[in-house]
Amino acid sequence: MSYLESTYDLYAGAASTPDVGLCCTTTPIWQLPELEIPAIMLEMNYGCGSTVHPRDLSGNPSVLYLGVGGGMELLQFAYFSRSKGRIIGVDAVEDMLKVCRENLDKAAGVNEWFSKDFVDLRKGNALELPIKDASVDIVAQNCLFNIFKQSDLDKALSEAYRVLKPRGKLVLSDPICDQKMPEALRDDDHLRALCLSGAIPFGEYIDRLTEAGFATIEVRARRPYRVLSSGKYGIQENIFIESIEVAAIKDPMPADGPCVFTGKTAIYFGSEEYIDDGKGHLMLNNMPLAVCDKTAAQLESSGIPDLLITPSTYFYDGGGCC
Repeated sequence: MSYLESTYDLYAGAASTPDVGLCCTTTPIWQLPELEIPAIMLEMNYGCGSTVHPRDLSGNPSVLYLGVGGGMELLQFAYFSRSKGRIIGVDAVEDMLKVCRENLDKAAGVNEWFSKDFVDLRKGNALELPIKDASVDIVAQNCLFNIFKQSDLDKALSEAYRVLKPRGKLVLSDPICDQKMPEALRDDDHLRALCLSGAIPFGEYIDRLTEAGFATIEVRARRPYRVLSSGKYGIQENIFIESIEVAAIKDPMPADGPCVFTGKTAIYFGSEEYIDDGKGHLMLNNMPLAVCDKTAAQLESSGIPDLLITPSTYFYDGGGCC
């Protein structure tokens, strides 16, 4: 049995018997006017963060959601795009699609604004999406891509890039791990399916996105997630796992490489009214300017006096230098 077949079996079981502890997110559930989320959807919230960001969802965008789970984020996306078929959910597990349809029926019963035909559920997988090229505004996945081994991860990212419109967004939430994951755990198909041992380092995660062609990366959250203890797993040291929320944007790639925003800020506090670094970055006196990591490094080496570059906060929510 392949590691993906193990994953499908695990989530088929989680469809028939909801497993509240399967994933763990400290991200608050969106409380929106006239949005009622059925209890079963909350029990089946199999994610490690959120991919629903209202800032992304103005203008009735089309959304492709990969790995439908209990349907909660599909319902949340539909809240912003209330048109027939505007939200597409793709899953490789037939049992999960069946339960998701039932849950959306329940949601229609408690939300007057919601119609089931807002959501188009399709059988398929992230490695071969049943979606046309350049046809959706947003692709979202929550705690799915970390399960993939490297070649499959690269294929899934390539597929997401293919189906996105120009300047579309891939919104992701995944576990990451900056410690070296022992091979015995990384090769354990069950632990990988549980969204634990497939976690890769933060820098590698970002590199996979930019190598797929995404030119702007926004790191929106980075939070503690799980610990794999040495006693339980027979390893030399405890392994600390975090979760991240990221938006990768299908922008044209700059000649000097991608812009990765990790929450750094530049503040000029000298005697001039403003300074211009000659590369398109105008810094008003004592006014914070969000900068990508590339620009932060250039400014730090520029020799400009009275200039503070803050460390990464791993929270970026728009605006800034690029």
